[in-house]
Amino acid sequence: MSTPAVRHAPGLASADGVAARARALTKAYGSGETAVLALDSVDVDIARGRFTAVMGPSGSGKSTLMHCLAGLDTVSGGQVWLGDTEITGLKERELTRLRRDRVGFMFQSFNLIPTLDAAENITLPMDIAGREPDREWLDRVIDTLGLRDRLKHRPAQLSGGQQQRVACARALASRPELIFADEPTGNLDSRAGLEVLAFLREAVDGLGQTVVMVTHDPGAAAHSDLVLFLADGRIVDEMGRPTAETVLERMKRFDGIRTQAGAAPAEPGTAQDRSGTDPGEPGTAPDESGTAPAAQAGAAPDEPGTAQDKSGTAPGEPGTAPAAQAGAAPDEPGTAPGEPAGKG
Repeated sequence: MSTPAVRHAPGLASADGVAARARALTKAYGSGETAVLALDSVDVDIARGRFTAVMGPSGSGKSTLMHCLAGLDTVSGGQVWLGDTEITGLKERELTRLRRDRVGFMFQSFNLIPTLDAAENITLPMDIAGREPDREWLDRVIDTLGLRDRLKHRPAQLSGGQQQRVACARALASRPELIFADEPTGNLDSRAGLEVLAFLREAVDGLGQTVVMVTHDPGAAAHSDLVLFLADGRIVDEMGRPTAETVLERMKRFDGIRTQAGAAPAEPGTAQDRSGTDPGEPGTAPDESGTAPAAQAGAAPDEPGTAQDKSGTAPGEPGTAPAAQAGAAPDEPGTAPGEPAGKG
């Protein structure tokens, strides 16, 4: 049974078209008796020029939905469109080019290249693709995010919030049709997190972007225009004009959500719950065994598989080479930051 297509939130002006949509979207991991159905025949429309948040209990399929809509993961059934382009069934090279040119990505692990300064990290995806940035647009993004005096700083010289702002600028720099943000405040303190959320809000209101954000935090969801609630791989509810209180109250209806004041539901495999990784929620916290404060602040942890160690993978993004973190897939320039290799 498919879920109803998402409507515009009551009271909001209609967006000019649909940025992304899915019909009967199904994603299963494994097979036979051990198969896990992460998405169950989902129908959804993402309105252009709007800020959409996706929430749900652990294992509900939040990140899986984002990854399938972004072309970061293959689907088991159904169809996905980015604008008027159906991306299901595209060849890997075509999908890589589409992600590079039309989609921006933000992850909680930042995925910045430690040997490059902020300005170089921001423009690297376009540099790899051989494209000249629109200087007027780039200057507007940099000034909107308050990064003008940090452009010559390397990631280790920046706070966690500043690093995430650089990642946000990188996602915006090519003026993509759609920006996907997977727990973008997950590694930040409350003040830095609020700054990043305010910048995402400004990207929609002031820069005309379209943002889809996966989050477990009702306070973060309150910055959006529309919240989609997932449970058991289906969209079961939606809320326009959300507040932290109304979102939290709605979340209490779902099993497995902690309802203590100020407590965010734990995602298996994240910093809140390190007991394991949810098969339906790829791309979780960068260090399943616990993230050191220095790593959250951008210090270069001596851990294989981080952005600082170019021989391994990006935190929480299995199979990604350093070039992919900066905007190029392994052996093929142009993959968006933090994309899992082989997911096209």
